[in-house]
Amino acid sequence: MAHLLHILWVQCLIVALAGFMIGLEMKSYRMRTHPDTSGQIGTARTYTFIAIMGFIFQMIGKWLFLSGYVMLSGHFLLYYWHKLHHERLGILSFLVASLVYGFGMLMTHFPIWIFALLFVAIIFILNANARINLFAKAIDPQEIETFAKLILLSAVILPLLPNRPISPYLPISAFKIWLAVVVVSLISYVGYILESYFFKAKGYFLTGILGGLYSSTAATIVLAKKSAEAKGGANIFAASIVIATAVMYLRLFVIAFIFNETIAITIVHGLLVLSLLSTAMAWGFYARRRTKGREESITTQSNPLELPTAFLFAFLFVAMVFITHIVLKHYGNTGLKVLSFLVGFTDIDPFIVSILTSKFHITTTDAGSAILIAAGSNNILKALYTWFFSRKSAGVRSALALIVLGILTIASGLLLPACHL
Repeated sequence: MAHLLHILWVQCLIVALAGFMIGLEMKSYRMRTHPDTSGQIGTARTYTFIAIMGFIFQMIGKWLFLSGYVMLSGHFLLYYWHKLHHERLGILSFLVASLVYGFGMLMTHFPIWIFALLFVAIIFILNANARINLFAKAIDPQEIETFAKLILLSAVILPLLPNRPISPYLPISAFKIWLAVVVVSLISYVGYILESYFFKAKGYFLTGILGGLYSSTAATIVLAKKSAEAKGGANIFAASIVIATAVMYLRLFVIAFIFNETIAITIVHGLLVLSLLSTAMAWGFYARRRTKGREESITTQSNPLELPTAFLFAFLFVAMVFITHIVLKHYGNTGLKVLSFLVGFTDIDPFIVSILTSKFHITTTDAGSAILIAAGSNNILKALYTWFFSRKSAGVRSALALIVLGILTIASGLLLPACHL
C-alpha cells in the first residue's frame, strides 16, 4: 500500500510539473505572438491546476473525469464566444488545455514514454510557430498535393493489391511492383527535399552529394552542362560529379537492403569500397580547387513523387522483369550479365529493383553480380555524358574518373561469383 501511494505521489508531481511548464510556454508564446495579453485565459498556475484536476478526477472515476472535461470545455466555449466579439478566432488555448487535462490519464494508464512524447511535442509545436510560417511561405502547395496522392496510393491502395505472381512470364506481384515504386520514390524524395528546402544556398559539391540521393545521372548531366558555361573551376566540378557517384553506391545498398537483405550483404563490401574510392577521388579534385567568389546554386531534380514519374517507373519495372525473365530462360547467367551491362546505359533503378524483388531462378551472387555490372556500365554512360556536355578540363577529368570507376565496378561484379565459391 505504501509503495502504491509513493508511485501515485510521484506521478501527481510529474503531471503537475508538466502542466506548469506547459503554462509557462503558453505565456511565452502569447508574449511573442500577442503582446497585448488582456483578455487571455490561463496562466502557468491555471494549467498546473488543470493537470492536477485531470489526474485526481481520473483516479476517482471515469464519469467524474468526463464531467470535468465537459465543464472545462464549457468554460472555454464561453471564452471563445468572448473572443469572437473581439475578432479573434484561435482555439489553441483550448486544445493545449485539453491535452494537459489528459496528462493524468496518460501517466497512469499508458507507458511513460507516451506522456513524455506528448509533452515534448507540445513544447516543440508551440516554439515552431515562426518556422512553420516560413515553411508555409517557402513550400509549393502543389508538392503537398503530390505527396498526398502518393500517400493515398501507398497507404490505401497498396494493401489492397494482390501479392501473388502476375503470370509465369512476370514472376512479380502487383503489390511488389507498387511497393518498389513507393520505396524508390521516397528515397529520391529525401534528396529532393534536402536540396529544395534545406540547402537552397548550396555549392556545386553539395549539389553532387544531394543529387546522388536522387539520381547520380541527372546530377552528372546538370553539373557537366554548368561546367561548360563556367570560366574555370574544373576541379570543383569534377569533384561534384564524382561525389554524386560515391553517394549512388550507398543509395544502391539502401535499396538492396530494403528489398533483399541477403543480396545486400553479398554486395555490401564491394559497394562500400567503391564508394570510398569515389570519395577519395572526389576529395582529390576538391582539395585542388581554386574557388573565386560564391558558387551559384543549381537544381538537379524535379519532384520524384509526381504521378507520371511514378507510373513511368512502374512501367519500366514491369518491362525489366519481363525482359530479364526471357533472357534468363533462353541465355542463362551469361545473358543476364550482358543484359546488366546494356541496362546500365538506361535508368538502372527499375532493373536493379526487379532483380531484388522478382522470383528469378538465380543465385544470390549472380543477382549481386548483375547489380554491380549495371552500376558499372551506368558509370561509363555518365562518363560519356560529362565528355559530351563539357569537353573542357572538368568534363575530361570527371569522365576519366568515372570510366575508371565503371571498369572497377564491372570487374567486381564479374569476380563476385568466384569470390563466394
